[in-house]
Amino acid sequence: MKVIQKIVELQNELFSYRKNNKTIGLVPTMGALHAGHASLVKQSVKENDVTVVSVFLNPTQFNDKGDLERYPRTLETDCQLLEACGADYVFAPTVEDIYPKPDNRQFEFSPQSTVMEGAKRPGHFNGVCQVVSRLFYIVRPDRAYFGEKDWQQIAVIKRLVDFIGMKDSITIVECPIVREQDGLAMSSRNMLLTADEREIAPKIYEALRKSVDYSQSHSVAETQEKVVNEINAVDGLEVEYFEIVDGNTLLKVNTWEDYVVGCITVYCGHTPIRLIDHIKYRG
Repeated sequence: MKVIQKIVELQNELFSYRKNNKTIGLVPTMGALHAGHASLVKQSVKENDVTVVSVFLNPTQFNDKGDLERYPRTLETDCQLLEACGADYVFAPTVEDIYPKPDNRQFEFSPQSTVMEGAKRPGHFNGVCQVVSRLFYIVRPDRAYFGEKDWQQIAVIKRLVDFIGMKDSITIVECPIVREQDGLAMSSRNMLLTADEREIAPKIYEALRKSVDYSQSHSVAETQEKVVNEINAVDGLEVEYFEIVDGNTLLKVNTWEDYVVGCITVYCGHTPIRLIDHIKYRG
């Protein structure tokens, strides 16, 4: 496995593979890797001739500078995990490598980029699209792998590849959420939880999981209210939003249609740490 910082060096490495019709998989990450990331890498290794994992903490998708400063930085241990997973290249550029000049491009894919996270974190998805499009241009992968924990992000990226004319050349591969034994969705932010916070965080998924059965005999509004009340009743947890939406458009639904997903963001602890998760109700 090679660790590469410079764009031209990575492109030179990938040129011969592409020339020989080898398939290239890309797993974009911001580092602080865990078993969830490992599952994406392993799937890419299985499905492609070459796997590139980017490790880049992208500043343009953080609307809260404090959140950016707190984000874990663990490149050395990240590389150990990636080598064990069979990755071929780690692309670890600097901010100056990715953004040699300010990126003034504006991406908006309503409604997917403007609801939920888009409404709560102005500019977040624009930053995501800036960096992901840059990575796609640099690597030119055949497949790119994203975890379903960031459900809304996948919907936005699907719009992005169409917008930048790469829909026919890049397949977006959605990979299932990987959870801890107690149900907590694996996330780099989990590293920031205290022992007490880590103990209560699984209550988020517990409420979501139980609400699937509840939804069979109750309305959308009743199910939404039950989840919010149950989580807010836990000392140290506070729901920022919980929306029950169409799985494609991400617009709110009022009835149980064919493809319905619940998306939630919860503040955990007194710092606090922002945790996201989702659950499929129908489809």
